[in-house]
Amino acid sequence: MDPECSQLLPALCAVLADPRQPMADDTCLEKLLDWFKTITEAGSSLLLLQENPCLVELLCHMLKPQDLSSRVLSFSLRLTGVFAAQEDCFQYLQQGELLPRLFGEAGPLGGAAWTAPTVRSGWIQGLRSLARHPSALHFLADCGAVDTIFSLQGDSSLFVASAAGQLLVHILGLSMQGPADGPPSLQAGDWPACAQKIVDHIEESLRSAATPQITQALNVLTTTFGHCHDPWTRVLWVRLSPLVAGLLEKDPVPAAHSLVDLLLSVARSPGLSSSSCGLWETLAQTLSRLSPTQAGPLALGILKLQDCPQALRAQAFAVLLQPLACVLKATTQAPGASGMVDGTAGDSVTVDTLLPSKAACVGLLCRTLAHLELLLPLPQRPCPWPQASLLGAAVTLLQLCQGSASPTSDAGRHLCALLLGCVRVQRAALDFLGTLSQGTGRPACPHRPRLPAAQLCRDRHPLRVLSGRGVGSAGQRVLSPAFLGLTHSGAGEAPGREVGCFFCVCLRPPRAGDGGVCCPSGISQEPRLQPHAPLCLLQVLKKAFQATFRWLLSSPKTPGCWDLDPQALLFLRELLPVLQKRLCSPCWEVRDSGLEFLTQMTGRWGGQASFRHALLASEVPKLTEQLLRDPESYVRASAVAATGQLSSQGLCVSPASPEHLGGQQSPLSELLHILSTDSEGFPRRAAMHVFTQWLRDSHADVVGDTEEFVAGVLQVASQDLDWEVRAQGLELALVFLEQTLGQPGSPCPYAVTPPVVAPARPLAQALQPLCRVRLFEFAFRALFDCDRPVAQKSCDLLLFLRAKTASSSSPQEARISPDVASVEAALQRWQAGDQAQPLGDLEPEVVLAVLRSMDLEGLRGALAESSDHVEKSPQSLLQDMLATVGILGENEADCY
Repeated sequence: MDPECSQLLPALCAVLADPRQPMADDTCLEKLLDWFKTITEAGSSLLLLQENPCLVELLCHMLKPQDLSSRVLSFSLRLTGVFAAQEDCFQYLQQGELLPRLFGEAGPLGGAAWTAPTVRSGWIQGLRSLARHPSALHFLADCGAVDTIFSLQGDSSLFVASAAGQLLVHILGLSMQGPADGPPSLQAGDWPACAQKIVDHIEESLRSAATPQITQALNVLTTTFGHCHDPWTRVLWVRLSPLVAGLLEKDPVPAAHSLVDLLLSVARSPGLSSSSCGLWETLAQTLSRLSPTQAGPLALGILKLQDCPQALRAQAFAVLLQPLACVLKATTQAPGASGMVDGTAGDSVTVDTLLPSKAACVGLLCRTLAHLELLLPLPQRPCPWPQASLLGAAVTLLQLCQGSASPTSDAGRHLCALLLGCVRVQRAALDFLGTLSQGTGRPACPHRPRLPAAQLCRDRHPLRVLSGRGVGSAGQRVLSPAFLGLTHSGAGEAPGREVGCFFCVCLRPPRAGDGGVCCPSGISQEPRLQPHAPLCLLQVLKKAFQATFRWLLSSPKTPGCWDLDPQALLFLRELLPVLQKRLCSPCWEVRDSGLEFLTQMTGRWGGQASFRHALLASEVPKLTEQLLRDPESYVRASAVAATGQLSSQGLCVSPASPEHLGGQQSPLSELLHILSTDSEGFPRRAAMHVFTQWLRDSHADVVGDTEEFVAGVLQVASQDLDWEVRAQGLELALVFLEQTLGQPGSPCPYAVTPPVVAPARPLAQALQPLCRVRLFEFAFRALFDCDRPVAQKSCDLLLFLRAKTASSSSPQEARISPDVASVEAALQRWQAGDQAQPLGDLEPEVVLAVLRSMDLEGLRGALAESSDHVEKSPQSLLQDMLATVGILGENEADCY
């Protein structure tokens, strides 16, 4: 410890021990405790206490009957545990009976302070810190702390209860480590006293009829098998597995979620052999005993296991698919037409779970879709994957939510009434549809065993599944992204006229009054949506856009052809009119989402002839241009980004076209006008991003006169009040600088290094374009910007320029020493805050001399330091805590 801190410590301990003195807040105590942890980890705790007796006095003062602050008492308990973690210091504190009086029944346990959760938490954390050596185990057994920990498992504070369970696991693991000469005996009767006491308590809890006690025991075991992988854990499981299996015989199964967590933790434990300890049989029995809601996480966990019997995997997958099979069964006329694997046609238990209430139905369906979405990208997912049936189920759910399904059974009609207008299910189904685009068209996994033939998907062709059989009423076509040909379709088969109508329904403009939900006749009307419903519907819209984009990305490509697939093009032609309606929506969020979707599509397919023809034949480019003047700034920003992407691909409305007869400007002029005049920052930032990308990609409107373009943009950006606009201006300046001087190469370690040759042209001549566009004045002004990110970016740019010029300059140029006094004086005024006077026209030689004279590395280091780097020392912490004494009074404040 520093001498300065040692001098301040007695006064601080006196303040902490005096209940009349106010403390700042818990942040100070946490930082103080972290400081002590750092000291004890680096040195001896015993030496620290001997050199600073005020610390022992502080701990002893906590034992006096007085009205102590619960925060200070909790801090003292935790600090005692930090010191006692070293065995010699533990013995030192034991000699004065300090530890038993702090952690035993004579301490806070029997006082009024124990009612504060902070004190109970500090007591647990103190024991957790000191339980590091055998002496601590004897202390825990003698002082009765283990019994107190048992009781704290049911504490009203969830943090205290969780910490108590974790402490039991830590004590159990420490007890079973055994002496240094070898591991302890693994016979249950010969276990150490603390370990035996904990295991006996777990056994008693598992036999209890009270669900909370069972839950506590299962949670302790879950943490144990998740963190401890020694051989004794196998003996523990063999001993306790009959009691765990006995829980499955109760009706209902108690603590089902905790039981699932335990079984999966045991299955993942590398210290256990699942086949030899009967775990697979227990998992199979659990799957059959739990309800679909409870069994879903277990089924997913089993399918994620690397080494698992195929029969158990098939059972788990069937359990996972049951809710969706139930949906298909409830909405179809033909029996057994769900197309799922055998055993998933939907049993009465699943139907009863789905239909009792809307909450149960929505929760189960959303969890099922989320589980399948997590399973799809995994290499150990079941093979074959029932792609077509899952597509059909997801489409059916969306139709039920939108009211466009016409189920004929009573269960289907009841399901439709429950799901009508449900935004949660729509979001989950659209997410799942987007994920399904990644899993289609995959070959069967050759390294995984296949399901038995009886369990193969009954219908491999999605268009047949989605054409009415098993989805809607007789003769009704229900379409999905499957029309893109992404599943295992037969040769020569093509979708019908209705290609793409499903997503067109999803992307239709929401209707006022019913939130976009169409209620057909014969179905009870859903109550009007709550005030937050527009936001929820917007989320559905965005997810529909995302799912559409992902399916288009996955559309099959014809060999040797880079154009869109004909089926995808047919869908695109039906999609664009829907997008036009979105761009005309009275809701600005809808217009904004439509523009973002357009930007994505144009960036991906803007160079393909079929996409260009379809887009130019629509009103979308014209609407995008009109939205540059939208009253909402977010929409204008998205319109700027879309215009930049359209213009890069040559898809903007030409200024010579009839739409521009009124004297409208080119995209470059439009965006420059927005950068100069828009009152909101978002459109201006978007314009700077577009200009930077145009310069990087050599846009046609830029290459005509690049210097004029860069000079104009930098002039406007330098006067912008938004720091992000100025920072993006520096990014544009860097692109121009690299194009002017040449990109810095990244040499290959195996390449032959060519000899250094003189530059093709003098460096001063190469820098002339940078001077003409006033890039250096812009960069120097930004170097002293009041916003740190701008100054850092400018410093990096100038350092890059100096390194580039240093490697490219000739000896004659390096010896030139022009007069830079006036420039340096102006820069000093700028640094002081007076930036009214411009630098004027700078010559390249002056710029190079100024760069050589500036300490840019030191400036970059200063900019990288945090704002509190000066006042971050332990000494400053102690001084701040002492400074609060007698000042805060009733109005406490955090000095940090």
